[in-house]
Amino acid sequence: MTTPNFVILYVDSPEDSGAFYAKLLGREPVESSPTFVMFVLDRGFKLGLWSRHTVEPAAAATGGGGEIVIAVADASAVDATHADWTERGLNILQTPTDLDFGRTFVALDPDNHRVRVYWPNGQ
Repeated sequence: MTTPNFVILYVDSPEDSGAFYAKLLGREPVESSPTFVMFVLDRGFKLGLWSRHTVEPAAAATGGGGEIVIAVADASAVDATHADWTERGLNILQTPTDLDFGRTFVALDPDNHRVRVYWPNGQ
C-alpha cells in the first residue's frame, strides 16, 4: 500500500513562503534554494514550496484549490491559534466557527493557499 508523505505547494517566491511557514510552523526548513524550500514535519511528513515559475512540467493551478490542515488538541486551541495568527497579521478567510465536523478556522498563506486549523468533534 502506498502512503502519501509529501505535499508540494506552488508558490510565487519560495524564499518568502519559506519564511512564512517557518514562523507558522515554528521550525526551519531542511532545504532552501531560490526555487524550492522543504520542511520535514512530525512523523516525517514533508511540505515543499516550489516556485510556480520553474516547476516542470508547468503547473496551471494556483492557491486556493486545496488546504493544509492542522489538527489541535481542543476547541480552545482553535481559538488561541486564531488569536495568535490574527495578531501576527495572517489573512483570515474564516473566523472560528463550529461546523458539523468540529471547531475550525481558515487562514491564507502569501499565495492564497488555505491553511485550516481544526479540532474534530468527539475527540
